[in-house]
Amino acid sequence: MSVILKGAVRLYYYLNEEIADPRTQDWFLMRTPWPGLAVLLLYLAVVFKWLPAHMSRRPAYDLKTPIAVYNAIQIIGCGYLVYQSMALGWMRHYKMVCQPVDDGPYAVEFAWKVCYGYFAIKMVDLLDTVFFVLRKKQNQVTFLHVYHHFGMVALAWGIVKWVPGGHMTLLIPVNSLVHMVMYGYYLLSVWDDSYKSSLWWKKHVTQIQITQFVVMLVHMMTLALATDCNYPKQPAYIIIPQNLFIVALFLDFYVRAYVLQPKQAKETNGVSKKE
Repeated sequence: MSVILKGAVRLYYYLNEEIADPRTQDWFLMRTPWPGLAVLLLYLAVVFKWLPAHMSRRPAYDLKTPIAVYNAIQIIGCGYLVYQSMALGWMRHYKMVCQPVDDGPYAVEFAWKVCYGYFAIKMVDLLDTVFFVLRKKQNQVTFLHVYHHFGMVALAWGIVKWVPGGHMTLLIPVNSLVHMVMYGYYLLSVWDDSYKSSLWWKKHVTQIQITQFVVMLVHMMTLALATDCNYPKQPAYIIIPQNLFIVALFLDFYVRAYVLQPKQAKETNGVSKKE
């Protein structure tokens, strides 16, 4: 038992101190994983237990204006991340494969504005689920939804902690651009219900989300397969199976929502008309 405990302590020290990027360790929530983990556990308790129990005793909140403002802020924030990631890295001096976590003149600025900014946005994203529960849309608090939000916070934290720059950070502009489209759709649907009921809008938003995961899967596979690469390969070994799993979940959702349901509805309507 003592050997196991010593090994666990050694592993914790290795992950939390030895391989951590020293430039980001004093930033809020970055010194150890425990505060961030506490936030995520609080998130799970709120959206699965405490808030649903509260909402069971009262009608749904009308959050049209707060959600519209939230969506607009998300669009602006994601746009900022896309711009900064391009200006400070990907359109300046970054290469597409094996770009190292550099220590050049823009490195700390990239880590702060892009990587840490992305982590902050992913934390704010957790409000998506809170809004669902407050509006009594508990059916939308699915495993896919919660797993994706939980995982993206953890992933963003890991980027800031260990690799605040380089190859893996292509995820940030790609994901942020997709979220600009997604929150743009949400903003439109808040003000006009016709967008919410329009299948082709929702279908294409999901297609764009799936595409981003495929793009990042290919990008991380180039890292795993590259030789003489001045970038740690461990992120690829974590992200590749994670991306495969999330693609499978999104494809399952896509087939059920946009292939099977319309087909079943069409068949039901056909039976009704015959009767």
